[in-house]
Amino acid sequence: MSEQLSVSLLQPFLVWEEIDANLEQLDRMLADLPGETDLVILPETFSTGFTMHSQKFAESEDGKALSWMKARASEHHLTMAGSVITRVGEGIFNRMFWVTPSGIGGRYDKRHLFRMGREDLHFLAGNRRPVFHLGDFRLLPQICYDLRFPVFCRNRNDYDVLFYVANWPAPRHHVWETLLRARAIENQAYVLGVNRIGTDGEGVNHLGGTCAWDPMGNAIEILGHQEGVLSTVLDLNKLRDFRKKFPVWKDADRFRIEGLNE
Repeated sequence: MSEQLSVSLLQPFLVWEEIDANLEQLDRMLADLPGETDLVILPETFSTGFTMHSQKFAESEDGKALSWMKARASEHHLTMAGSVITRVGEGIFNRMFWVTPSGIGGRYDKRHLFRMGREDLHFLAGNRRPVFHLGDFRLLPQICYDLRFPVFCRNRNDYDVLFYVANWPAPRHHVWETLLRARAIENQAYVLGVNRIGTDGEGVNHLGGTCAWDPMGNAIEILGHQEGVLSTVLDLNKLRDFRKKFPVWKDADRFRIEGLNE
């Protein structure tokens, strides 16, 4: 695994605000994973859908969804990532958890809250930009609306894989594919996008389009509009060779992000 990473991206039909039904469905999908899977990535708010009933569904780190992640990561001997509506003290975050077989290995709170969906009224924004590690790979986590903000995910030569978990709506599906491809090209990194399918409780439809892009902006694989699992292997040596031959990163502008704790 050190220089190759086997990833599986799960694209489920999420059931609106039904935690047990969603976890049962994800269990069925996990049963079909390739034997050598190192990392499983789930959609944004995978246990509830993108609900703004945050007070009702917010859980602690001992809650049902995160307990399920811990149990499955241990059972399948892999790392798992996905976001959960999480209560921290008096605040509620759309929080991505990085769960290893031995427990929680990292957290990322969604930085850019989707005001058009009223997310800014029901959640607090994060102020950190963590990088997760798996073998020799460095991975930058992002959540849905973050995709529209390229300064925040600018590669500072600090990651190899950029991944997004989302509930990205059908009317803007072309934006999803276009920006994911652009992020791969401009950051010279593998880019993974994990979306859901189905219509949520607000009447918003989702077309999936879970995908993997190589650092040159070529599609490794794109799932269609049906439930499914995208599994692929990322090669770190190929990435390093490309960056060495075409070192765009050396000429990148430097940015400071206001309000970010690093």
